[in-house]
Parts: sequence; structure tokens; C-alpha cells
Amino acid sequence: MASAARRRVDDSLVLEAASRLTERDRYLCRLLLDHQVLTTHQIEQVGFTSQRRTRFRLEQLYQLRILDRFRPLVASGRGSAPHHWILDSLGAAVLAAERGVDVTELPWRRDKAVALAANSQLRHLVGVNGFFCSLLATARHQADSELVLWWPARRCAAAWGDFVRPDGYAVWAETDRRVAFLLEHDTGTEPTARLADKADRYARLFAATGRRIPVLFDFPSPRREAEACKALRHPDVPVATAAALGPGRSPANQLWLPVDSGSSGADVGRRRLIDLAALGGGQLPGTR
Repeated sequence: MASAARRRVDDSLVLEAASRLTERDRYLCRLLLDHQVLTTHQIEQVGFTSQRRTRFRLEQLYQLRILDRFRPLVASGRGSAPHHWILDSLGAAVLAAERGVDVTELPWRRDKAVALAANSQLRHLVGVNGFFCSLLATARHQADSELVLWWPARRCAAAWGDFVRPDGYAVWAETDRRVAFLLEHDTGTEPTARLADKADRYARLFAATGRRIPVLFDFPSPRREAEACKALRHPDVPVATAAALGPGRSPANQLWLPVDSGSSGADVGRRRLIDLAALGGGQLPGTR
């Protein structure tokens, strides 16, 4: 769909946007406020039933200045990147009005949102958000399941940055069962010694809070997963790993391998996400 020239923000556009926004649009704005950027595919996963409908509605939200978009550069010969969507001025204004605050009180600035296009951590952020969008998609299609809570990295850092800075904190529920977990989205660039240090940091967090919950490491390949498992064994940290998550491989599925903290290194078998509750229970203090 070709884009017409975008309209400037004025009173008539504000009124038109306010009258045309659906609850799904507002939900998308809230996601982008918290998690900064989503691709077209991720947005389709969490709120739409087809690619055509997703693109049509996103184009409308773009013209209304609710959302903005960019395509990051990719290496020559690799085609083009998908649209990456961020909150725009009127989207932020809508959320501020919902909360009864000024836009300046939101954790959003247009210049910082736009700067994501050139941020060296963009690929990592999109990968983290893809993990959780896949869980949201699973919850849409799997009865009695829900992503109850999803904290982004910056909120985790504000809560526990003196100890460790996970890529996400979440609570997943199925029927009457829940599992809280912390996520480390690994791209294969860190040495294994750095992973061992992370395990030590999580041990200090759990000692300080008096609560242990699973720490999930999402690796880009089975080889990287195998190399990392030895470094991640820690008697005070329940760790589970998975590799090459992607289309058709929801994090809710039986993909998670608990890392044995003993010396035998026995493979106890892969488990579903909800079954990892057996590794450690409850939620971290202050997150209910």
C-alpha cells in the first residue's frame, strides 16, 4: 500500500484520531510505550488475524500520527528489513490522557523513539520482544493460557540493576498454574565466562529477595546452547535453556532443558514452560 503524505498534527487530526481508535489500537500503543518497538509480524501475532489486515490498520495509524515506523539498514544482498513500529506523538498523547498525566510524564520521548533506528541494540531488543509476542500469540489461540505479566529490560534494571539486568521478567499461566521467570536472550556474542558471571549475579539477587525463580536462556543455536550449559550450572540458580526459537516454536512448548546443578550433567529432559514452576516458585517481591 502506497503511503500518502502524512498530515500535520492539529486540532482536527487530534479529534479524528480520538474518534477512530479502537481498544486494540490502544492496547498496541500501551505495548509500544512499555517495549519501544515491534515489527509488523509481531503486531500481527498479538492483535490481528491476517497480514493484510495488519498492514491496512497500521497504515491508518501511521497516517493518524498514532504510530511511526522505520526500516533499519541490512547488509547488501539480504533484501530489506520489515517495518519497525514505534509510538508517535498522538499515540503518546492518547496514553497520557488515559492516565490523566502530561505527555512529559510518560517514559517516552519522540527523539529517543526515532533514535532506535540506529541503535546497536535494536536487533537484540526486537529478539526479546519477539519471544514475548510469541507467548502473547499462544495465549490468543490456546484456551486458559495468559501472559499475565511482562516487564521490559529497563523496568527490570530499575528494580534489580544493582544485582543483574535481565532482558525481561514475566508470569505465564495455564489453567490454574503459574510460572514466573526471568529471561536472558542470548545472541551468541558473549563469552561463556560472562554467562557464568550472570549466574553468580542471579544467585545474589535470589539471596537478597529470598525467592528463587527460573532463569531462562534463549540461545540462537543448539551448539551455542550446549557450549553454555556447563557455565550456567549453579547450585542456587534454577536455569533452563532453549535454542533456535522461531516460527512455529512457541516458548510455551516443550523446549526447555533444565540445567543440572550437580556434577553428573544428566539430561533430565525438555519441559514445557509451565512445568518449569517446579524449579522455583512464586514471584519476586514487589511485582504482584
